[in-house]
Amino acid sequence: MTAHHFHSTVLREYDVRGIVDQTLSGDDAYNLGRAFGTHVVRNGGKSVCVGYDGRLSSPHLSERLMDGLKSTGLAVKNIGLGPTPMLYYSVFELDADGGVMVTGSHNPPDYNGFKMMMGKKPCFGEAIQALGKTAAAADFEVGDGMVEDIDIFDRYIDRLLLDVDTKAFKVAWDLANGAAGPAVEALVKRLPGEHIVINAEVDGTFPNHHADPTVEENLEQLKAVVAEHGCDMGFSFDGDGDRIGAIDGKGRVVWGDQMLAILAGDVLTDVPGAPIIADVKASEALFERIGELGGQPVMWKTGHSLIKDKMVELKAPLAGEMSGHIFFKHKFYGHDDALYAGLRFLNAVSHQGGDLAALKDGLPKAINTPELRFDCEEDRKFKVVEEVKAKLQAGGADMSTVDGVRVKTADGWWLLRASNTQAVLVARCEASTEEGLARLKAALVAALKAAGVDAPATL
Repeated sequence: MTAHHFHSTVLREYDVRGIVDQTLSGDDAYNLGRAFGTHVVRNGGKSVCVGYDGRLSSPHLSERLMDGLKSTGLAVKNIGLGPTPMLYYSVFELDADGGVMVTGSHNPPDYNGFKMMMGKKPCFGEAIQALGKTAAAADFEVGDGMVEDIDIFDRYIDRLLLDVDTKAFKVAWDLANGAAGPAVEALVKRLPGEHIVINAEVDGTFPNHHADPTVEENLEQLKAVVAEHGCDMGFSFDGDGDRIGAIDGKGRVVWGDQMLAILAGDVLTDVPGAPIIADVKASEALFERIGELGGQPVMWKTGHSLIKDKMVELKAPLAGEMSGHIFFKHKFYGHDDALYAGLRFLNAVSHQGGDLAALKDGLPKAINTPELRFDCEEDRKFKVVEEVKAKLQAGGADMSTVDGVRVKTADGWWLLRASNTQAVLVARCEASTEEGLARLKAALVAALKAAGVDAPATL
C-alpha cells in the first residue's frame, strides 16, 4: 500500500481543514477515510455516518471519503447534505461507531475540511495526529464495505421539535446560505408565532455575507430584517449550523456568554445546583450569574471538542463558548447543535418573562474588548504565554491558568491564550468602568512587552 502524507497545516486540534486543491485534495479525503476507517475497525466498529455541507467542493470530497471508509470494510451510512449537528444526531439515532462531516464551517468558500466523531465522542487532538501517522505508514485495514444512502432529515426535525415549549414570538432567521437552511425552513413551519427566514438557499459561494455569526458586521442583514418587521429577536448561524448568534428586538447583539446566562436561568430550574461550563473568554458576569442561580460555574478551555469532553466528565447539562457553540446534555446528546440551541433559547426567553431585550438589560453591565487576535509564530505562541504566566505567578497575581492566563484584578480581568488552530495569540479585557478597562489593557501590554511581544494597535 502506498503511504500518504497530509499537508503539514491540515491536521488541526479539533478537525481537519485546508484550502481545496492547494492543501486539501480528493486524495486527502480518500486517505483520511482509509485512516479513520482503520481506527474504527480496530476499535471494533462496523459502521460510520457521513454528511456534508453546502460548499461547492463538499459532494466530491464526501464521495472520496466514503470510498476510503468503504475500503476498510465498514458499512457507510450516507446522510447527505445537512448541518453538522444532523450528522452528530445520526451517529446516535443510527447507533453508528463513528461519524465524519465534510465541512469548512465558517471559513471562506475555498476552504473545506472534516469534523469527526469516534464512537459517540469527538475525535480531536492526539487522535487526529494518529490518523496522519496511520496514513504515513500506509497501515490500513482492507475489507469489502458498502455505502447505504439514508434520509434522516425528517427524523432530525422531529427530534429538534420534541423539546419545544415556547410562546408565539416573531423571529427572524438568517441562514447565511449555509447548510442549516432547509432544516430551519422545515422547523419554522411547525413553530408557533411568525417567522421570517432569509438566505435559506444553500449556496457554497456565500453571496450575501460570511457565515460567521460572531462577527457583528455579518449580522447587519439580520438587524435590518428585525427592525423592518418589528421582530422580538433574530438568530444567525455559521456555515455548518453548529454555532449561533442572536440579536434582541432592539437590534443589539446577545453575545454567546449572554445567551448562556439566559439559558442557564431555564436549565437550572430543572436541574438545580448543576455545573455549567463556559470557556475562558466568557464574561465574569456569566460565572457570577450561574452562581446566583444556584449552579456551579466552571471555567474551561476554549475549543468545542475540549468542552464536550469536560461535559461528560462533570455530567454538566449545559455548556457554551463565546464563539457561539452551545451544548445541551439536558434532554439532548451533549453536542453543539445551533438549531436546537435556538429552539431552547426561545423556550428560555418564554419561561423568563418573554422579553429578550429586558433579559439582556437585566444582565450585569460590563465594558469589554472584542476578542483581539494577533500574529505570533507557531513555535513561539505557547512559549510567550508560559513566560507571561511565570512572571505573573512570581508576582502573586490572582489568576486562572486553565487555558493561557486569565488575570483578575479589582478592575475586572484580562486574558491571554494561544490559539489551538492558528499562529495567533488571543487576548480580551473586561472591566466595570472605562478607566478600569484602560488599566487592564495597560497591564496586558506590559505583560506582552516583558515577553518580547509588541502589543497590537487595537490595544
